[in-house]
Amino acid sequence: MANQFGISIYPEHSTVEQDLAYISLAAKHGFKRIFTCLLSVEGEKEEILTRFKQTIAHANQLGMQVIVDIAPRVFDRLGISYQDLSFFHEMGAYGIRLDLGFTGLEESIMTFNPYDLKIEVNMNSGTTYIQNILSHRPNKENLIGSHNFYPHRYSGLSYDHFLKCSKTFHDLGIRTAAFVNAQSASFGPWPVTEGLCSLEMHRELPITTQAKHLIQTGLIDDVIIANAYASESELQALGELTVAPVTFDITLSEQITTLEKKIVLEEPHFYRGDVSDYMIRSTQSRVKYKAEDFPPTHTPDIRRGDILIENELYGQYKGELQIALKDMKNSGKTNVVGRIVEEEIFLLDTLQPWDKFRFQVKRP
Repeated sequence: MANQFGISIYPEHSTVEQDLAYISLAAKHGFKRIFTCLLSVEGEKEEILTRFKQTIAHANQLGMQVIVDIAPRVFDRLGISYQDLSFFHEMGAYGIRLDLGFTGLEESIMTFNPYDLKIEVNMNSGTTYIQNILSHRPNKENLIGSHNFYPHRYSGLSYDHFLKCSKTFHDLGIRTAAFVNAQSASFGPWPVTEGLCSLEMHRELPITTQAKHLIQTGLIDDVIIANAYASESELQALGELTVAPVTFDITLSEQITTLEKKIVLEEPHFYRGDVSDYMIRSTQSRVKYKAEDFPPTHTPDIRRGDILIENELYGQYKGELQIALKDMKNSGKTNVVGRIVEEEIFLLDTLQPWDKFRFQVKRP
């Protein structure tokens, strides 16, 4: 299944009308998943059911999948048993997320529910929790995973821990999800709102950069906006995101030639397999355009993140495109034709030999 994007709604902090409008807007831009939370909802069982039912029905009509976040204490409070998930089926949910789990046996039993509700488990523990569930022989088709999100600044996941946990689930063939932060959104399920994201390093980044990073790891299937309400421009940008190959936002040099611009923006690029510490080489353009002129133009010293095209002073290398991985002296034989935007330069670390990549000029 292809990567999907999702939104989050928090009915206890909004109105049904606002949520319905937001769901419609997200569906318009191709979003498929919705996260919502019962952990912070107060009220009687029937009242909660009524409150959520209309919103989820609207999402279902638009072909969206709603996952409801719960924990064992919610089961207790609502008088629900893990052996009877009819409450969530009646609500119209696609599945339930266990913020805190049981012993492994209960999760396994839940995956065999007669409604085929998905059972989404927390990916963050770093323990053998998922292996324990699998040892109880669940219906793996109904088992998925997602990371937490963190409203407290500096409390989000470290990148190393995120990779370790994500790899565990990915290698077991379990569908994975993580959360990103919309800079325009203002609330989540809890009073503290210092942004909402899974990875701490993402908290201040543009939403598309966060999503590119998650997907480029190769370990995350679905990307969900954790806070509400993201702006339409953010929804549109995510909806239009080219998942593969990774697309870098760039600025172009004022001195770039028409041919160089064509090479940067229109030609396909891949990371040549004989790896250098100093540059990523995309060499097909030097073959295709070997008869063309590449005069020296803009040749300052090179910085990490610069986009380079060798000029005719470099002989048979003329026309080759490169991305600088380190700062380098420029001999005058290399035209600096553009630059990856500062907040996306770290994405270079996720590229692997033979990966394909593209560039697009950053929108104003």
